[in-house]
Amino acid sequence: MTDSNIDARLETIEVRYAHQESALEELTRTVLDQEQQLRALAKLVKRLETQLSALQPPGEVPPEEELPPHY
Repeated sequence: MTDSNIDARLETIEVRYAHQESALEELTRTVLDQEQQLRALAKLVKRLETQLSALQPPGEVPPEEELPPHY
């Protein structure tokens, strides 16, 4: 192999590495954003569950805990 051939192959590898590094950074940002969204949604669901349980009269079984009629 000639030096110019090795240089060209090395440059190709470096370019590919740079693209992969960029893609990895973008994926990391996406995962972090989604984690924040999931945490916010989990808090919202918890708050809504609390509000829903506060609206139900005492002693009434919530619909999700009722047994179907065939039991």
